[in-house]
Amino acid sequence: MPAPDTPAWFRAALAEEAETGAVEVDGTTVAYRAWGPPGEGVLLIHGGAAHARWWDHLGPLLVGPEGRRVVAMDLSGHGDSGRREHYTLQQWAAEALAVTEPAGLAPLPVILGHSMGGMVALIAAQEFGDRLGGAVAIDTPVREMTPEDRAARQRRAFGPLRVYPDRDRAVRHFRTVPPQDGEPYVLAHIAEHSLRPVAGGWSWKFDPHVFRRNTLTPDDVDVPGCRVALFRAEHGLMPKDMGELVRDRLGRGVPVVEIPAAAHHVMIDSPIALVTGLRTLLADWRHSRAATPGEVLA
Repeated sequence: MPAPDTPAWFRAALAEEAETGAVEVDGTTVAYRAWGPPGEGVLLIHGGAAHARWWDHLGPLLVGPEGRRVVAMDLSGHGDSGRREHYTLQQWAAEALAVTEPAGLAPLPVILGHSMGGMVALIAAQEFGDRLGGAVAIDTPVREMTPEDRAARQRRAFGPLRVYPDRDRAVRHFRTVPPQDGEPYVLAHIAEHSLRPVAGGWSWKFDPHVFRRNTLTPDDVDVPGCRVALFRAEHGLMPKDMGELVRDRLGRGVPVVEIPAAAHHVMIDSPIALVTGLRTLLADWRHSRAATPGEVLA
């Protein structure tokens, strides 16, 4: 449980017990967590080397007064899901779609993805758009290589997983890539749930091979089959010109929403601002007319 000096909203969110489940997708177990009653809702996808519990403090808040269903999944090779010999953004998009019905989401769910998870959301919008209510990419760098990919390939991070003799020592070594300050209670919660017991101690949950997957460049982005929105952190990895470039590829009906004063890991340093933006967008999408894919709006 979080310390008593953490904000009341954070303690209340973590007190909301998540439903847990798993589904088999192409021979690999894919785990998920869920809040809110079954029905209309959203699917949350984490970034590279992260996991579903990065959303623990936000999932209950996204349920909101509407009582929407909120599901956070572990992509294969991450968190409590199984591993594969090879990983691709397309495979992860198929996993996302496969999770929705067993996890209690009604038809036409909205997929929200952070960083690499935003790439998965954009791929899903292109390949399965007629089965989605929308897709949101949160500070997703659409370029040749993300900082996580670069750190992995330069062997500065995400290499052979180190084994720590005790859990506390492992937690103290938790770092984000790119490096970022944030609310310490959020960082502590994420770090504690990033570990798994192994022979000799504790190690990180992700499979280092996830960084051998394909990338998403502007040339790979095409007009989606559902609504799409882009969220960018003011000090994140999607600069304004990148957001405009991606919007041009997706269609001018795509909003680009900036979270002020936020860095890349928005759920760590600006969680309430992120929830406010997402709840506003979801409320609008529930009642407004969807733009035709490729439609040019004045």
